[in-house]
Amino acid sequence: MKTRSPFLNHIAEYMLMRQYSLRTIDTYLKWIASFIHFHNKRHPASMGDNEVESYLEHLVLKENVAPRTQATALNALSFLYKHIVQNELSLSLNFARSKKQSKLPVVMTPEEVKLLMNHLNKRYYLIAGLMYGSGLRVMETVQLRVKDIDFDYKCIQIWNGKGNKHRIVTLALELIPLLRNQILQVDEYLKLDLKNEQYSGVWMPHALAKKYPSANKSLAWQYLFPSHLLSADPETGEIRRHHCHHTSIRKEIKKAVKAAGLTKLITPHTLRHSFATHLLQNGADIRTVQAQLGHSDVKTTQIYTHVLQQGANGVTSPLSKLL
Repeated sequence: MKTRSPFLNHIAEYMLMRQYSLRTIDTYLKWIASFIHFHNKRHPASMGDNEVESYLEHLVLKENVAPRTQATALNALSFLYKHIVQNELSLSLNFARSKKQSKLPVVMTPEEVKLLMNHLNKRYYLIAGLMYGSGLRVMETVQLRVKDIDFDYKCIQIWNGKGNKHRIVTLALELIPLLRNQILQVDEYLKLDLKNEQYSGVWMPHALAKKYPSANKSLAWQYLFPSHLLSADPETGEIRRHHCHHTSIRKEIKKAVKAAGLTKLITPHTLRHSFATHLLQNGADIRTVQAQLGHSDVKTTQIYTHVLQQGANGVTSPLSKLL
């Protein structure tokens, strides 16, 4: 259990009551705590635009953070001042913006993907298969519910993905037998849990929990990749079975990369990058790939066309003509 100040505990409780994810809560608290420590533990209520500007500049000039990292810190502080301090920051904050170049995506070849997956154990093989086969983010994968798999139309429904957006993505037919078997395992867990008098059902969004009070103990709403152990809900203390933790996937993929002898810097997100690049290689339209990935702007998706066009497949080196 993390030891926090009463002020940070208050923020955490506020965010829990408003259904922020635990991951977002941890991220925001980290940046808020860092901001407070940077200003010698002054209370945020005694500070404002000037202090936020100097902190954001410090992150760029001294910490050399990436644009996305600086933006996350700003989001956390904007939340703090709007909802907790209740004195919103100016919309025209003046601070040095990070110009650090974003990293180019690491992409595996289809052969490397196959080699990696062959070194994963069965439980993580299916998870990796969904990330590569459907272009899912790691959190989208672990948060899948049984009901999100549509066997009839061979697709997956993604609810409240990044940016709180919904989308429908393709489902590799080869994964269907593994998915059916996984659902049988989830059903076995549920049967055991229902015999436990302390079990309060799977976590449900509050509006749905009120609308469908018995859904939390139905198979359809159980997480597709449940944790091996029951745990206490951090908000209510009720006993539930949560989904498996995203860090376990990162660890298993890291082990598989080493076992397979791959030298690229591969993470779970590399599977999503590879999905997009391989779709484009196979002739998919850029707008189709954009929709599958859930990108708001096609410019974000175009990074994968750059990967293809700037290599030897798109640009012939003059050395090739000499040799």
